Amino acid sequence: MSVISAESLMSLEQYAKARKDFRAKVLAHKKNRTVQLGGHITLVFEDELTMRYQIQEMLRVERIFEEEGIRDELDAYNPLVPDGSNWKATMLIEYPDVEERKLALAKLIGVEDRVWVGISGHPHVYAVADEDLERENEEKTSSVHFLRFELTPPMKQALRDSADLSVGVDHPNYKAAVDAVAAGVRSSLLNDLVF
Repeated sequence: MSVISAESLMSLEQYAKARKDFRAKVLAHKKNRTVQLGGHITLVFEDELTMRYQIQEMLRVERIFEEEGIRDELDAYNPLVPDGSNWKATMLIEYPDVEERKLALAKLIGVEDRVWVGISGHPHVYAVADEDLERENEEKTSSVHFLRFELTPPMKQALRDSADLSVGVDHPNYKAAVDAVAAGVRSSLLNDLVF
């Protein structure tokens, strides 16, 4: 799978001109890469395009144009691009009310380890979470986690052969599942895999 290189990025000036159209393209793309689990957890499955957008936005916001700063952003975001045998997702825990969010994050410690993907005929694959750094403590979990779902060759083949794809979370304080993801999501995620 492709890794984003410094040479493939737009300069700040180029990005300023292309940003509106590029942003619209990425937002449309993300619609087929997003799975809502219940009322408060969203998974956004990342890929080369979503990470390219994230890098371009960080360079823009931070006004980074020097080689070392660009390399730091690439080093931070390239690991979130799937490598052909996995899916990588950003998990967002969303509670608009500050107090409700504070209480929920205290009850949801460990939730990132209880998110799964299911492929018909195979056991659930639970996420490997937050490989870059710990995002929770004894008092609460974070509202953002980074997940990796590693698939075996038989799982990938089953998906290629039209097996259903499900996604869920089975934490004691939060249970939700999508028994069959939408066709557009399934198709988009299938494109992340190398057969």
